[in-house]
Amino acid sequence: MTTQNTKGTVGAHSVATGDEPHLQRALSNRHIQLLAIGGAIGTGLFMGSGKTISVAGPSVIFVYMIIGFMLFFVMRAMGELLLSNLKYKSFSDFASDLLGPWAGFFTGWTYWFCWVVTGVADVIAIAGYTNVLIPGVQLWIPAVLVVVILLALNLPTVAAFGEMEFWFALIKIVAIVALIVTGIVMIVTGFQHDAGTARLSNLWDHGGMFPHGFMGFVAGFQIAVFAFVGVELVGTAAAETKNPERNLPKAINAIPIRILLFYVGALVILMAVTPWTEYVADESPFIAMFALAGLGIAATVVNLVVLTSAMSSANSGIYSTSRMVFGLAQDGDAPRVFGRLSKRRVPQNALFLSCILLLSGVVLIYAGDNIITAFSMVTTVSALCFMFVWTIFLCSYLVYRRTRPEKAAASTFRMPGGIVMVFVVLAFFVFILWALTTQPDTLTALLVTPIWFGVLFVAWLFVRKSPHHIERHAAHIAHLRSDEAEQSAG
Repeated sequence: MTTQNTKGTVGAHSVATGDEPHLQRALSNRHIQLLAIGGAIGTGLFMGSGKTISVAGPSVIFVYMIIGFMLFFVMRAMGELLLSNLKYKSFSDFASDLLGPWAGFFTGWTYWFCWVVTGVADVIAIAGYTNVLIPGVQLWIPAVLVVVILLALNLPTVAAFGEMEFWFALIKIVAIVALIVTGIVMIVTGFQHDAGTARLSNLWDHGGMFPHGFMGFVAGFQIAVFAFVGVELVGTAAAETKNPERNLPKAINAIPIRILLFYVGALVILMAVTPWTEYVADESPFIAMFALAGLGIAATVVNLVVLTSAMSSANSGIYSTSRMVFGLAQDGDAPRVFGRLSKRRVPQNALFLSCILLLSGVVLIYAGDNIITAFSMVTTVSALCFMFVWTIFLCSYLVYRRTRPEKAAASTFRMPGGIVMVFVVLAFFVFILWALTTQPDTLTALLVTPIWFGVLFVAWLFVRKSPHHIERHAAHIAHLRSDEAEQSAG
C-alpha cells in the first residue's frame, strides 16, 4: 500500500487512475534541502537537552554521538531500499512490498501517530517558551493560538508551506551556528560571568565526563532519542527530488556532519561556556547560556529563535500527518473522507483532523507537575513509535537482502556493515528500551505506548478484509513490482 511523502508530494504515486486527485509537486530543490537540514534540528535539542545535561553531565556528548552513529546506519538501510526501486515513494511502500500489507498499515499509521505526538510535544514546548517571554500568560492561550496559526499556514498551497518552512529552518541553522561562533569567542577570550570562566576544562572540572556514573549516562539516552525524530525526513525528502540517485546519498551521508555540528558542537560549547552544573532540566540550555553570561537581550532573542524552532517542528509535523492520512485514505487504509483535496489541492479534511488532535497538548500541559514533565512523557511515547518505524526499516532490509540478493549486489549505495550492523542497531534499540525503564516518567510512557499498537491491531483485523483495501493494495504492489515482472519476462 502506498502512503505519502512526508515532505512534498504525497499520493502522487497512487495506484489509482488519472481520475484520482493528486497532490501538487510544488516543493523546489531549495525547499527540499533546507527541509532536510532543518529536520535534523528539532525541539528535542533546544528544550530536551536541558534534561539530558542535568542527568548525564558532559557524557551527554557521547549520548548524542552514539545515537547519531546508530541512526546513520538506519538511514543508510532506508536509502539503499529506496534506491533499489525508484517506484518506492516512502518507507511504507517498501515495508508493504517486502514485509506484507500489515507492515505498510502499521508503519503508515504509526508514523502518522509519531508526528501527531511530536506536534503535541511542540505545542507544550511553545506554551513553555511563551510563558518565559510573557510571564503569567495562561498556558492554554499560546497552545490554542499555535494550532490556529499552523492551520492557516497549511491550508494554502504546498508551495506556501515550503517557503515558510524554508525560512523556519534557516533561522534554526543560523541560530545554532551563531551560538557556536559566539561560544568559541567567549572561550578564546576567557569570558567571565556569574558561574565562572568560559573554558574547555569546564567539561571535566566538575565531576569528570561521567559525574553521575553509568546510570546517569544511561538516563541521558531517554530524552536524547527524541532529539533525532524526523531524521528519516532527510531520506524521504531526497527521494522525491528529480535525481534521487545523487541527492539521496548526498543527504544521508551528510547526517554525521550535521550531528557533529548541530548536536555535539553546540553541546560542547554550551558546557564549556557555562559549567553543566548550572543547567536545570526545565530550562533550555541555549537560553540559559546567554542569561548566565549576563546577555539578557541575547537570551530573549534566543528564546524567540527556540520558539520559532518549535513552530517549525510543529509545522512540519502537521504537514506530515495530514499528508500521511491522505495517503492512507487513498489506499483504503483510512476513511475515504480524508482522501479528498481542496480546490488548492490540499488535503484539508486530513489537516483538520491533525489540528484537532494537537489540541490534546492543551490538556497535557495541565496534567503534569510542570512543562518538562508533560514534555518528557509525550516525547518518550513519540520516540518509542519512531523506534518502531526505524525497526521496520531494518527488518525490511533483512528481507530485501534475503529475497533480492541480485539487487543488493548491484546496489551503488550499500549499507556499510550490511546485515551485521542491522543486528547491532537492533540490539541498541533493546538497550534504549531498557534505559526507558530506569526513570518513572519514561517508564509510564513505555507502559502506555503498547495501547496504540493494540488499537492498530484491532483496526487491521477489520481493514484487511475490506474490498477497497484489498483492491488498492493488490494494484499498488503490482505497480511496485512491474519492472521486476518485465525483467523476468525479458
